[in-house]
Amino acid sequence: MQRNLYRDRNGQALVVFAVFLGLAGMAFLALALDIGTLFRQKRMAQSAADAAAVAAAGEVAAGNTSNKQALANSIAKLNGFDTTLASYPATVALAVPSSGNFTGSAYMQATVSKPIPTIFLSTFNSHFATMSVSATAIAGGNSSPTCVCITNKTGQDIFMSGTGTLNATGCGIVDNSSAGNAIEISGGATLNGSSFGIVSTTWNNNTNINNGGSISDTTTVVQGISSTCSPTLPAAPAVSNCQPDPGTTSTSFTAGPASASSVICYNGLTVGSNGTADTLKPGIYVINNGYLTFDSGTGGKANLGGQGVFFYLTGTASLTIQNSANVNLVSGGATESGGGTAPTVGAYNGILFYQAASDTQPMSIEGGSSAFLSGAIYAPSSNLTIENGSAATMTGGIAANTLTLKGAGTVNATADINAGSLTISAPRLVQ
Repeated sequence: MQRNLYRDRNGQALVVFAVFLGLAGMAFLALALDIGTLFRQKRMAQSAADAAAVAAAGEVAAGNTSNKQALANSIAKLNGFDTTLASYPATVALAVPSSGNFTGSAYMQATVSKPIPTIFLSTFNSHFATMSVSATAIAGGNSSPTCVCITNKTGQDIFMSGTGTLNATGCGIVDNSSAGNAIEISGGATLNGSSFGIVSTTWNNNTNINNGGSISDTTTVVQGISSTCSPTLPAAPAVSNCQPDPGTTSTSFTAGPASASSVICYNGLTVGSNGTADTLKPGIYVINNGYLTFDSGTGGKANLGGQGVFFYLTGTASLTIQNSANVNLVSGGATESGGGTAPTVGAYNGILFYQAASDTQPMSIEGGSSAFLSGAIYAPSSNLTIENGSAATMTGGIAANTLTLKGAGTVNATADINAGSLTISAPRLVQ
């Protein structure tokens, strides 16, 4: 009977299975510990990267670029990622991001990484013991006056195509739209400025800058700005009697006020009609309800004179500069194409066109290949289209409801529209 008990093998499988379950349980426990460790380290690394990016961005904003790496390393160490350890040291890599919504020298990307020893996972694949996280912060302390102010708050406000360039050198561009497609740049067009601030937080340059369009690397792009642009508009000139349009005949004419500081009002003004070569005297022009139109004129010139002029459009007045009109228009006190200084027009110096805020008529500036316009454009409720030839030059600030830039010309925006400044304050995480 005793011998039969020794020979009985019943229950042996149960013992083996119990041992297997124990080993499997220990393996799952080790796996759970590894995963928990990795998740915890990932959260710590993200915090370290966030803090390092903000610290480095702050140094860049303050002009202390040589100290940004040392400070980022110190901040990462405070968050549990020490770059000086003999075993499993952390690394903090700083770079200016070159893709995505936040590119350019105003941004600093910090990537914090560190080998993480594991209990179980490393026996299968050593790559599971290393992780890398990143965070991007905006460099603060920059400020630039606004020289292009687009006031509309919804939809697409800026559309650029062709091979033209919008330069805002030494100043910034502000778009009040909150739409995801607020600005589109395509077909070789280029936007260049000290800063580009946009209210929208959903605008994406990967989809809205296409087909050769670009924003220069030196332009600081700031999304989600809290304050919008609102240019201070000058007072409207006072007028009494308005005269009929002198440009409805086929003969050349000279028009304008008695002096550069005086005002004249027309119920429409057509320059260059029927091939005429017309002369505009210096002064203040009010266009009441009619059209301010520049046609091709004689020899490709719509006007022989336009030095020291200011145009105020009111009621339902609108501006059209036709495609072949090589106009030569210079605002009061501005530099003429030949290098001289135009006569002054008092409070309106530096402004070429001012369309009243109550006037919503579109404004179209095309112009021939050698058109020359110098002076700011105030049209806060108007949709402005600029389409110039390859050699055309337009200089001055812009305030408009929307802006469409086509053709091959160059628009040089200058800080003369009194629309305030776009200020990038303390560094903050943006991605």
